[in-house]
Order: sequence, then structure tokens, then C-alpha cells
Amino acid sequence: MMAVKTPLNAQLVQEKIKEIRRSVERSIPVGHYGNKNINERVLGFSGWDIVKELDYVDKELLQKAQAQLGSLGGGNHFVEICLDSESSVWVMLHSGSRHIGKNLAQRYMNEAKKLLKTSSENIPDLDLAYLKEDTKEFDSYIRALSWCQEYAFENRKEMMARVLKDLSFAINNKEPVKKLIEVNCHHNYAAKEVHFGREVWVTRKGAVRAQKNDLGIIPGSMGTRSYIVRGLGNEEAFQSCSHGAGRKMSRTQAKKEFSLADLRSQTQGVECRKDEGVIDEIPGAYKDIDKVMENQKDLVEVVATLKQIMCIKG
Repeated sequence: MMAVKTPLNAQLVQEKIKEIRRSVERSIPVGHYGNKNINERVLGFSGWDIVKELDYVDKELLQKAQAQLGSLGGGNHFVEICLDSESSVWVMLHSGSRHIGKNLAQRYMNEAKKLLKTSSENIPDLDLAYLKEDTKEFDSYIRALSWCQEYAFENRKEMMARVLKDLSFAINNKEPVKKLIEVNCHHNYAAKEVHFGREVWVTRKGAVRAQKNDLGIIPGSMGTRSYIVRGLGNEEAFQSCSHGAGRKMSRTQAKKEFSLADLRSQTQGVECRKDEGVIDEIPGAYKDIDKVMENQKDLVEVVATLKQIMCIKG
């Protein structure tokens, strides 16, 4: 996830929010799509030289990764324009390592299953398969994992640059938009850290790092509040906090329980899609973000409370 606080005029943004949404939707491909034309910033990404040395990366996968750098994806990925309690304008977005991340993860999971089938290890389910540290397969995986996290970070930077450029053209006389605060944080990732005096691997699934003074982002849904937070460094939680409200029902259940009228009602005042393709992302399918925040007040403190006025989904 990434968020940027800007000095833009909230009234001007609100007046042109439909135009801004159309502009951003032209700038950032959504769903499974990538860019038809690859710009110089994308081609200049330093990670392209490294990825060619990774296992399992062929020419086709590399080309797709280059086309998708600067694209949103689908599901719960989003681009939002938000206002905080002081009417400051924020841009917030959520996306990850796109197809190449999913592809490489699946390949290494299959590799782990294959190795355990031929070993003497006894595990109750192959879905618990793992790669052993200090093996060539583990080292290969960690190199790929690290690269995918770098790619995800760069993907968010590229999308943010495009949104800020759209805003500069729409309401800032084509002048660059200043970044007053910038937050770019991972979730669903692994990192080697020291906890309780030991060096360990920490996997944050549905969580972000919340070390002392870390800035983080905790979004609600496409019709509720989101929060910029500062970590309190709670060691009992391995210096982590939740990465969002989290779903309280499946996508299938949400489609059965909610109607288009419900979607329009729950996203009132938000410039966004209000069609059947995003019913599974309706706010009612998510947990109450304020309860989630109350339950982790020993993990983070709130820096800013945001409410979106525009939301783009894949």
C-alpha cells in the first residue's frame, strides 16, 4: 500500500472528481491488463537486470512483468483520492507484485511439494510444504521473494507518479504535486528480523510492520474510513499490526446477500464503480474498521483519518 499527503485544494479536487477518475482510469490499467506502451521510468527500473538472473523467469514472464509495472490488478486492489479530518487531500493505493509474483510463488510452492514427496519428512498435508534453509532451493526462493517485493514497491511508486501527474494537469496548472507525507509499506511478505534476541523469519500475512515510529496504512473498504498510523513497536505482536479491516464474508456470499441498491447506498458520496462487477467489494462485506482499530490501539497510534471521495477498483 502507498499513501501521499498533498497540499492540493480539496474543493477543487471535489469539483473535478469525475474528470480525475476518468483520467486515472486512462493512466493505470486494471484487472489482468498491462500497459500497451512502456514508458522510460518503467524501462529504467533497476530490478530488470536482477530479474534475468532468477530461476524460472523466462522471456515471456519478463515481458509481462514489464508491461504490468504501473498497473493495479483486481480484487481488493484500489486507487483512492481521500480527504482527512482537516480536508487535506491524500492519494492512497493498494497493489502488489502482479502476475510475476503469483507465478513465481506458485512455482516455488510446487517445488517444495515435490521435494517433500521424496523426503522422509512427515507432514499432515502437502499444502504445508516448505523449503529448508541453507539449501539451494531456499536461497533461490529468497532471491525471487526479495525481487518481487522490490517490484511491488516500484509498481506502487509508478502508479502514484501517474495519479499525481493526472492531478497536476486537472487542478494544479500542470505544476508537480508536492508530497507532504509519503508512506509505502508491504503486507503479505516475509523478512528476516530480530525478535526476543533471536534472528527469525517473520511472515506478515494480512499485517504490516509496526516498529516504533513506522508509518503504516490501514484501509477500511471502498465506502468507509481508512487510517494512517504510527507503530508503537509492540514486541508481543512481533512489531506488527493489521493491514486493513479484513473481510467478514466471502466474495460469493457478498454477491448473494447484497444488491446494486445496497452498493449505491453504501458508497454514497464516493465517485466509483457501482455495478455488479464490484458488489463483492461492497463495504458491508468487510469488518467494522473502527472496531479493528480499537482492538489494536496497543500496536499503533492514529496519525490521520481518511475518507475517500474517489475509488477505482480493478
